[in-house]
Order: sequence, then structure tokens, then C-alpha cells
Amino acid sequence: MWIYQKTLQYPVKVDTINPQLAQMMLEQFGGPDGELSAGIRYLTQRYYMPLNEAKAVLTDIGTEELAHWEIIGTIAWKLVKNAPMEKIRGTAFEGHFANCGRNPFPHNAAGVPWTAGYIAVKSDPVADLHEDMAAEEKARATYEHLIQLSEDRGVNDTLSFLREREIVHFQRFGETLDKVQEYMSRKKYY
Repeated sequence: MWIYQKTLQYPVKVDTINPQLAQMMLEQFGGPDGELSAGIRYLTQRYYMPLNEAKAVLTDIGTEELAHWEIIGTIAWKLVKNAPMEKIRGTAFEGHFANCGRNPFPHNAAGVPWTAGYIAVKSDPVADLHEDMAAEEKARATYEHLIQLSEDRGVNDTLSFLREREIVHFQRFGETLDKVQEYMSRKKYY
């Protein structure tokens, strides 16, 4: 079903060692508006969509979100993989290190573990597509905040790519919502 290429969707270049920034990246790794939540949300919602095209959009974007999750994990890893303990002590990443070492773990920037409660699924195609559009806008805003926090040009380049993909996803969900609403408003003749 899948062909796995051992490359990321977008290259991750990290120019600095920065445990504090790595901790902030974990917001998109395991936060409520992050890539893991989005990927699982969309891959769950696809089952009850009334149009095959809507199912395909949710499958495509959900799969892409999991690729983005891998990108965020790679950024967090590269920011700390060679960090000496002196650079980790006293940072927000110190608590993460105590539990998980340098390895990314799905929690938000404050250290709250990821939970399935972050996934909004109502089995109502219109409600869920509106939720998906809102989720993409929240993710876009988070990427903008992370770019403002980062002084690493390589990281910011990758975050800018991810931000742009959120905009594209928002547009695709809007187009899908229009098609689903049109389909659902048609009179059914039996």
C-alpha cells in the first residue's frame, strides 16, 4: 500500500544546539493543535464522509500530517542530539530530558502528554470539516509563534514550509466542505 522513501518531505537543517527551542517544537509534536493530533483526527474522520473525494482528501492530508510529525520530531532531535548537559540544565527541556532523554516524546511545550482527547470527531461531516479548518488555522498560528521564538535560520526555513502546508490544507478542507454541503443538500429520490 505504501512506498516508504527514507527522506523527509522537506529537509531539516538545524544550525544551532538549542534545548529550549526543542522543547517549544514539542508543541507541534504532541500538543492539541500539533501534527499527531491532526493526522489521527483526519484519518479517523474519513470513514463516514459521504463522498469518496472527501474521504480521499482526509486520507491524503492525514497521511501528510504524520509526515510533518516526523519532520517536527527530527527538528527537536537535531536541536538536542549533541547538546552538552550544561546547555540542557536550567532550560524547559530539562524536565523532558529527565524522563525521555533527548528523544522526542508526544507532549506539548509545557510537558503535558498527548491524549486522544485532542481529537475532535463528531461523525457529522459538516461539523468535522469546520473543525478541520479551524485546526489548520491554529496550527498555522502556532508555526508563526515558533518562527518568532526561533533564531535558527534552518529551523525557520522548515517551519515556514510547514506553515504554508497548513494554509494549503485549510483551502483543501474549505473546497471539500463546499462539495459535501452541496451533496448533502441535494434532494434524494428513492
